[in-house]
Amino acid sequence: MATLDQKSPNVLLQSLCCRITGKSEVLKQRREADAALFSEMHRKLQTQGVLKHRWSVLYLLLSLSEDPRKPSSRVGNYGALFAQALPRDAHSTPFYCTRPQSLALGYAERSTGLSASVGTSGISSLGVYTLNGPTPTQPPQSAAAQPLGSRLAWALPLSSSPSSALAPPTARPPLGPPVPATRVIRPRRDGDAAGEVSEAALVRDILYVFQGIDGKFIKMNAQDNCYKIDSKVVLCKSLRDTSSRLAELGWLHNKVRKYTDARSLDRAFGLVGQSFCASLHQELKEYYRLLSVLHSQLQVEDDQGVNMCTESSLTLRRLLVWMYDPKVRLKTLAALVDYCQGRKGGELASAVHAYGKTGDPQMRALVQHILSLVSHPILNFLYRWIYDGELEDTYHEFFVASDPNVKTDRLWHDKYSLRKSMIPSFITMDQARKVLLIGKSINFLHQVCHDRTPPGKITAASKSADTPKDAAELLSDLEGAFQEKIDAAYFDTSKYLLDVLNRNYLLLEHLQAMRRYLLLGQGDFIRHLMDLLKPELARPATTLYQHNLTGILETAVRATNAQYDNAEILKRLDVRLLEVSPGDTGWDVFSLDYHVDGPIATVFTRECMGHYLRVFNFLWRAKRMEYTLTDIWKGQMCNAKLLKTMPELSGVLHQCHILASEMVHFIHQMQYYITFEVLECSWDELWNKVQQAQDLDHIIAAHDVFLDTIISRCLLDNNSRSLLNQLRAIFDQIIEFQSAQDSLYRSALEELTLRLQYEEKKQQREEEGQWGVTAEQEAEEKRRVQEFQETIPKMRSQLRILTHFYQSIVQQFLVLLMTSSDESLRFLSFRLDFNEHYRMMLKSSHIL
Repeated sequence: MATLDQKSPNVLLQSLCCRITGKSEVLKQRREADAALFSEMHRKLQTQGVLKHRWSVLYLLLSLSEDPRKPSSRVGNYGALFAQALPRDAHSTPFYCTRPQSLALGYAERSTGLSASVGTSGISSLGVYTLNGPTPTQPPQSAAAQPLGSRLAWALPLSSSPSSALAPPTARPPLGPPVPATRVIRPRRDGDAAGEVSEAALVRDILYVFQGIDGKFIKMNAQDNCYKIDSKVVLCKSLRDTSSRLAELGWLHNKVRKYTDARSLDRAFGLVGQSFCASLHQELKEYYRLLSVLHSQLQVEDDQGVNMCTESSLTLRRLLVWMYDPKVRLKTLAALVDYCQGRKGGELASAVHAYGKTGDPQMRALVQHILSLVSHPILNFLYRWIYDGELEDTYHEFFVASDPNVKTDRLWHDKYSLRKSMIPSFITMDQARKVLLIGKSINFLHQVCHDRTPPGKITAASKSADTPKDAAELLSDLEGAFQEKIDAAYFDTSKYLLDVLNRNYLLLEHLQAMRRYLLLGQGDFIRHLMDLLKPELARPATTLYQHNLTGILETAVRATNAQYDNAEILKRLDVRLLEVSPGDTGWDVFSLDYHVDGPIATVFTRECMGHYLRVFNFLWRAKRMEYTLTDIWKGQMCNAKLLKTMPELSGVLHQCHILASEMVHFIHQMQYYITFEVLECSWDELWNKVQQAQDLDHIIAAHDVFLDTIISRCLLDNNSRSLLNQLRAIFDQIIEFQSAQDSLYRSALEELTLRLQYEEKKQQREEEGQWGVTAEQEAEEKRRVQEFQETIPKMRSQLRILTHFYQSIVQQFLVLLMTSSDESLRFLSFRLDFNEHYRMMLKSSHIL
């Protein structure tokens, strides 16, 4: 007849039900009604899905139904249970694909069935190495297929039902020396007559030490910070060493428990820290379940008086092997606690992630499980930020920081930033930058652009990390699914923001307006404006009125192609007068201005408009030099024929023509360099970058690079201050030359007018039949002509000094250009001195 363990599961279930209900003889007594009722109850029990662990429940009911006065026959079964090794099974960390083998602890008794539990301590997950005998084979069933079940049924054989753990082990010849058929049962004692502590007493103490509780013989030594056996206790060296090795688990447990107790109630530790503490609590909970099983076994042995010398009893050596895996896991947790001290938020997640970079798959799985719990709050922060633009980071754990004191006009630049120390190591800097931009774009649309489009319509929200399991799945595919989520939200949000700025706020049109008006790109408008402003700007700066200049500006707009620009652009164009210094004219203080506000002020910031103002003043002054030289050339051409009758002026006029030609050549080359090599090339690069920009930051960065480039190449930066001073001195010489030539022409024309009047009077008197001139008049005329001729050397000397000073400044300017690190400035020096005229002058003056 088959034993209870050899019956089929249905028969066994029926037998257990019969024994529990006390109706095992119902069929023998021919009570058909009771039999039918029992069959119906049996069927319902089998089909119920609520009870998952029927065997454990039925066994508990069976134990309660037995008469406690009858002697129990299950001690041997418990012995067989604890004679096996601590198996690998379901625990708090993820399952493994295959389950390493388990070893029997008894040298004299090794069962053929490999242990495969339905639940074990989460601390037990590492391999146990064989102490003796051959290496067991791999079990046929993987751990992933095992359901979580009662922690008390963790050592059941694979081939039997859960109740088989209660049956005696399968008979098999022992591997060691034969065990006597009978065993002596005596109660446990703490020591023998000689006073030596028994191993049973040490086992009891060790189980307390595992929980951080001082035992009778093993206590915590505060000075050495470790558990030690009292030196007065008489104990052999082997037991003392084994106990010390086992007591290390208590120290490790205390270290982890102390950290969790201290941090669990600390709210400032944040959600990430609390998740870390929860993961440690979960591991300790599994550890406590293992200890409860050991305590149960010890209690059973005490109740039945099992001797320590039997093959199924708890010994220090068996505990040492059994607790190998928990000890390794506790060491990992303790080391992790040490490494995470003083960290919180994303920094804590980075520490956990860094500790998982190990070649041990079991340790890596443990750390990965903890990381999935720790990173869960961070991923929740992240998803709320990129899909809703909400940032609820009370304890400053997220890597995106917000400054509530920043005003709306500086929202994009200053309100949100990255906390680099809080960026988890499993998130790259590029991903963090995109995450920052996504949420910042959503808030910019709502608060600055006043766009009320729901975030769900801008980008479709994907599944968030609702559970640690979801977080673990994302962490396992950081370059796949996680990257795709970030990229999709980034591209959708950034594209929508740029569309709003271009469609509703004319961002690109404003950018082109800056080029046309502040950078003098609208040639006909600038030339006409200069013609209209010349009379006003020639006056002292203190006599100018802004409303007069604004009227002239509007006239210039209406008279040129600027009138066809968008009205939104033209109404922002205005006149600005700079701070007046003593002796300034209108040319020195006049400037165009462009008003920006709202979202476009994010691109054209106050600093950017300051740069535009500096560049405009430089370009305006260079344009004025071109305008001045044009007037000089026109004066020379108009007066050349008139002054042919005054041969004494030919040398001075020739000198004026030569100096004017040098200045025209210099200004033309500078204008070519500024217009084409600086402005046009830089503008083309800016426009290409703006067209290819993926987010607003790309446009802002490209615009900043554009301004920095033109400021540097227009000699307006700090490194080119000496070049700019020389160039301004050259501009001043051109203005001085204009004044000198105007004075020369004014004197020459006055003298020419007097001479023509003298000749006209002389001819008129001769026609009347009188003497043309008297002796006194002739003498007066000669004296006046002589006085004029005496001023010519002075004019010539003044022009010579002016020419020499101008050429010396140009020479110094060329020297600075040739030694510049900018290649374009060195090429400019070649064009300015294409025939080496100034170079030869430098050699002759021994400057080089």
